[in-house]
Amino acid sequence: MPEYRTYPYDVLVVGAGGAGLRAAIEASSSGARVGLVCKSLLGKAHTVMAEGGVAASLGTVNADDNWEVHFADTMRGGQYLSSWRMAELHAREAPDRVRELEAWGAVFDRTGDGRILQRNFGGHRYPRLAHVGDRTGLEMIRTLQDHGVHQGIDVHMECTVVSILKDDGRVAGAFGFDRQRGRFMLFEARAIVLATGGIGRAYRVTSNSWEYTGDGHALAYEAGADLMDMEFVQFHPTGMVWPPSVAGILVTEGVRGEGGVLRNSEGRRFMFDDIPEAYRNQTADNEPEGWEYTQGSRTARRPPELLTRDHVARCIVREIKEGRGSPHGGVFLDIAWIKEKLPNAAEHIRRKLPSMYHQFKELAGIDITTTPMEVGPTTHYVMGGVWVDPESQMTTVPGLFAAGECATGLHGANRLGGNSLSDLLVFGKRAGEFAVRFAGENGSASIDPGDVEAVAAHSLAPFDARDGDDAHGAGDAENAGDAENAGDAENPYRIQSDLQSTMQERVGIVRTETDMLQALDDIEALKRRAHRVRVDGNREYNSGWHTALDLDNLLVVSEAVARAAVARKESRGGHFREDYPDKDAALGQLNIVVRKGPDGAMQVERRPIAEMPDRLKQVIEEQR
Repeated sequence: MPEYRTYPYDVLVVGAGGAGLRAAIEASSSGARVGLVCKSLLGKAHTVMAEGGVAASLGTVNADDNWEVHFADTMRGGQYLSSWRMAELHAREAPDRVRELEAWGAVFDRTGDGRILQRNFGGHRYPRLAHVGDRTGLEMIRTLQDHGVHQGIDVHMECTVVSILKDDGRVAGAFGFDRQRGRFMLFEARAIVLATGGIGRAYRVTSNSWEYTGDGHALAYEAGADLMDMEFVQFHPTGMVWPPSVAGILVTEGVRGEGGVLRNSEGRRFMFDDIPEAYRNQTADNEPEGWEYTQGSRTARRPPELLTRDHVARCIVREIKEGRGSPHGGVFLDIAWIKEKLPNAAEHIRRKLPSMYHQFKELAGIDITTTPMEVGPTTHYVMGGVWVDPESQMTTVPGLFAAGECATGLHGANRLGGNSLSDLLVFGKRAGEFAVRFAGENGSASIDPGDVEAVAAHSLAPFDARDGDDAHGAGDAENAGDAENAGDAENPYRIQSDLQSTMQERVGIVRTETDMLQALDDIEALKRRAHRVRVDGNREYNSGWHTALDLDNLLVVSEAVARAAVARKESRGGHFREDYPDKDAALGQLNIVVRKGPDGAMQVERRPIAEMPDRLKQVIEEQR
């Protein structure tokens, strides 16, 4: 039997971003024993990269804003594939969660009379994003951590969970390891909340940090939970493109919210070329020189740069492909032009966008107060994830909950900017609340020592690989066809790099059946290569070993994205197919679900969307 230390909890939360912290705070407030596991250091969660703001209909800038408008915006942005109940709960509860965060010490930017200031963002009818300059996510994490540290939560930093353990179908615990020492850890838990974030590291160009390897998605999938809407990957329109060492780093939508405009190499604002009919009555007149804010009208007039992210990203790709891109393969994002309207523009930009100012100054040698930025699409967010019950956030596995980016339902085919942070707060709270309720209503479960031994053996297999051996999971040398010969051990970094290239080139912003079927063949070949991964050294500080274990998760989520994308033969939101460029009304009534079949193969199912009640249909109709 492998050596491991056991930690007993009522509720285990995996992930210490906004959703995980909010879930842990809620669960611990009832007196439950709560453990919090984070893959990196506490405070380094990817939530800090959410810069623009948190969406909530506070109505401080425009009194016409309310939960109904926010609900309608979210449903329309998600192309009506969102769970209507999750969208309703989110819109109703987000204002209270923001005010709660303020009461806990969050220092938001203020209006002249001292209320929380809100800014414009893509897809939102009114200025709705409460913000702290362009560091909103950082302030959220600081506030939640400061509040949570007094709740008696056990925190396990630099720890990776590799398996969910069950007892007679329900959650019993989780098995993981300390990344520093390589020591195994067994977490006994009556309920588990997954809040591990997204899958961005499956792609070559991404705004996501190294932690985002689809851990929660894959853990839930292997435990028997359903994944849904995995075809919908959001490519943020504006990531850095130069220099190459920083390609993909996020350029917040807040730049466009503060008046930044997109131009091609001809200096033309190309976003005016393609404004969807549904947004025409919400978009400013075709006056490139116009200052694009209004606050007192039912019909918000805003620049086309603040259309939904999927649309803006495709317009940028069009300009690049047609030869009107910037010198380094992007387009220009210009905030410096506002000097025509503001005499103190440079000071205004540095005050409203301090992180962006320093980011471009330090990394690209550009002063954004005088010079346009070069930007291009970057893999940013996955709308798909683990299916959860809208009210409780519980998955199809009893006792297993999910919240934040690794869960699905709220965003449908496309997430509106700013909805991610309010998503974390609203459903992080709900996941913690219902997880502790489940833990109280259900006794302790038993963990089979044989299950622990099997997981440990799988985790250690890369160290035991020898030429000709099947190192990591099932497989055989005869089928390891992508190694130079069947006797060669594989390097985990090379496999990860090859997977990222496959996903970037074949399952990216613009997709075709031919490319995606080839991607699935490539993924199968990469799986066989992954069986032969070999790492050297010992378990302490071994990044090669960590990468080898991450491959399991990356391969699962990559296959899920590709299979779901093949099944959706239409274009909608973040999923654009060149061979099916139009929407299909029938597919607009279905979600694509993937799950692990009895034979271990990935199964795909089309699931009808629950019909929206008449009261909410009327809300949407009134907001058109």
